Amino acid sequence: MGVGVGVGVGVGVGVGVGHRRASMSRLGVLAVRLGRKLNWNPVNEQFVNGPEGQSYVAGDMRGPDNYDRIEGNIQEVRMINTQFNVSRRRFLASAGILSATSSLPSWFAHECAAQEAAAPVKEDLRLALIGAGNRGTRLARDASRFGKIVAVCDVDANRVKGAQGLKEFAGAAGYEDFRTLLERKDVDAVICGTVDHWHTLVSMAAMKAGKDVYCEKPMTLTIDEGKRLVEVQKQTGRIFQVGTQQRSDRYFRLACDLVRNGRVGTLKEVNVWLPAGLHSGPFKTTKVPDGFNYDFWLGQCPDVPYVKERTHFSFRYWWDYSGGTMTDWGAHHNDIALWALGMDDSGPISAEGKSLKDMVPGGYTAASQYDLKYTYANGVIHTCKSTTASAWHGGVIDKNRQQHGIKFVGTDGWIWVTRDKIDASDRDMLSELPNSAPRVYHSSDHMANFIDCVKTRKQPICPVGVGHRSASMSHLGVLAVRLGRKIDWDPVKEQFINDPEAQSYVARDMRGPYNYNMI
Repeated sequence: MGVGVGVGVGVGVGVGVGHRRASMSRLGVLAVRLGRKLNWNPVNEQFVNGPEGQSYVAGDMRGPDNYDRIEGNIQEVRMINTQFNVSRRRFLASAGILSATSSLPSWFAHECAAQEAAAPVKEDLRLALIGAGNRGTRLARDASRFGKIVAVCDVDANRVKGAQGLKEFAGAAGYEDFRTLLERKDVDAVICGTVDHWHTLVSMAAMKAGKDVYCEKPMTLTIDEGKRLVEVQKQTGRIFQVGTQQRSDRYFRLACDLVRNGRVGTLKEVNVWLPAGLHSGPFKTTKVPDGFNYDFWLGQCPDVPYVKERTHFSFRYWWDYSGGTMTDWGAHHNDIALWALGMDDSGPISAEGKSLKDMVPGGYTAASQYDLKYTYANGVIHTCKSTTASAWHGGVIDKNRQQHGIKFVGTDGWIWVTRDKIDASDRDMLSELPNSAPRVYHSSDHMANFIDCVKTRKQPICPVGVGHRSASMSHLGVLAVRLGRKIDWDPVKEQFINDPEAQSYVARDMRGPYNYNMI
């Protein structure tokens, strides 16, 4: 199949020659990657009426190697990079130029260009951020294209101060307690960028306060939390978008369209690989940093002495607060599997798995390497395995071994998809779909989709029910691996079958006063 050709554009020279030359190279890479013409203003250094192109101006630095975590966190960054042995050059190469055999087919690239939305229009929306870490801050900066950030909240005063120093947060009021922020009548929507174990309480409180919500994934800490969020959304009628942004990515959308239209024949297997998680320890207890309300951060979770590695970026590798990469990345790739299967309101009927590496005593408590199998009522087998060839952030460690992504296997062949890449056992499988072919929900900009739904009151691409099922699947996998055995699940009743031990994990005890009574 053909691929798009980049169009040359002029750039200025003078001060910052190295920057301009690098910019020109990146413009060419992006033009080839999108398969269409890009219009660039070399004076303002921004794309002209091209929100999709503009979204690539800055990469999504998904911590800890980012600007707002450099100071005071150098040791943590070195530890992570050393553990995974990821060189800067190798990581950048993994996110760079694509080969012709892995790029979008030209027909689809042209279709995407024709569907590109108009440049974002600044609305009178007033937005608030709750959870001002790296990811939350980036989400809010993205949302600032459409409205004004008027408030920022975090239990770490240093993070509030850091966010307020960014131009997108100019004039934003700072808060420690999200409930106080939600008392404001002038906030239209909330971005929830907290750690996983605070997603539910913050999102529920926001909807009850009359705010629409964009909630980072995974949506919940437990299956029960998801069921409760679904009910509150029904009661309040608020718009709720879950931050599984791969649903707004053209590669994953194309893969799902092709699978659902039978391009692999009868689907037999879905094989998912997720980056392996961190595996380290033991860690020492230390003094709680000034300005950090650690008790509030712990919230519903057990009261334990402060360990730096439990908080902020690396919280996701502790069972108390998350589920490792199975919830962090599983919320993305397993979510796409459900989308392709047409099971946004359902899920598997069983899960069985095992951990492949013992925990380090006194270290991280979420499985870092695992092997998992889901089974669906229609007979499709869905495997989910960790791969040490991909770093926790998705970068390449070993290009000669299995990378993270999704492979749909059917009677007529396979389709492989991951971020910025799609391939097939026969490239003809990627040929143009007929006009009559059913297609999945179209979105090319996850945040823009949320803002549009706030205005129109239509359902977003990843509403609360979809986010709940996606998170539930991750929770099932985490539990199967944790128990080291098969668990049978009823996706209609949303309960385990004849398994009181597994059923006891549907909800967790919530440490007071950080429970549903607080909201």
